[in-house]
Amino acid sequence: MFHLSYIFGPLVGGVIGFITNALAIRMLFRPYTAKYIFGIKVPFTPGIIPKEKGRIALSLGKAISDNLMNKEVLEKNLLSDDMILKIRTALEGFFAAQQANDETLREFLLHYLSASEVDDALRSVKTELASQVSSRLADSKLGAQIAEVVMERVGASLRIKGMPFPGDIIQAPARNFLAKGINKMLSQHGEEIVNNLLTKEIDNLAESPVSQLLQGREEQIAQGIDSIISLYRRLISEELPRILSTINIPAIIESRVNEMDMKETEQLIFQVMNKELRAIIWLGALLGLIMGTINAFI
Repeated sequence: MFHLSYIFGPLVGGVIGFITNALAIRMLFRPYTAKYIFGIKVPFTPGIIPKEKGRIALSLGKAISDNLMNKEVLEKNLLSDDMILKIRTALEGFFAAQQANDETLREFLLHYLSASEVDDALRSVKTELASQVSSRLADSKLGAQIAEVVMERVGASLRIKGMPFPGDIIQAPARNFLAKGINKMLSQHGEEIVNNLLTKEIDNLAESPVSQLLQGREEQIAQGIDSIISLYRRLISEELPRILSTINIPAIIESRVNEMDMKETEQLIFQVMNKELRAIIWLGALLGLIMGTINAFI
């Protein structure tokens, strides 16, 4: 004859299993602080995680640093074929968009820099170029080369007009005098002359449309993309160890975990593991049901 204990036994076992597992999971976090009754600390307060928060934070920081944020793992992911492809695709998309960009170079730079920073950058480029070019001119044999060309042009002009032209004995002093004069002028005023020339050219460059500056430069753009990717690879390979050595990842993670409010920590864990924690609760109910069923038939 069927007895009600065959139903109530498994049912009670399942309910007990469900409640005990749910309570055990909650006791991992609750209560957040120690509780006292008549000055006596209540056992199992605070919860396991609040009580061991400092140790957990330290262990978590070390585990992440050793297994997830080490040089080998980061380098493998940052230099993977998939990552390089994403970078190349992004760069190609960026330059493709700029080839249709009608903004001037100055307007384009203003997306990333302030107006004063753009002006300072253009001024710095102009000054540096003027200094280098004038220095090269002053150190070169440009004066002698110009004097040679001038004397040849003067001689050719005089011969065309049927006028006599002095011989080499007379030409040489004139050529040397002219060369010295040109070199002296370049030495004293070369930077000013070059600066004035560059001012106009750089101003024109700043007001030129980006699309115009990139027009017909597909090969240079492709080479530039290759150079950027090569630089990225070198930086990751050579600089990543140094960067990791200067960043105390375990300490950062430990500090962040310790700064988190326990309620925030609990919510975070439940967001990440809600499905798994619920499965544990229902597993307790299932085990309770099985044990209740076995007990009912013993």
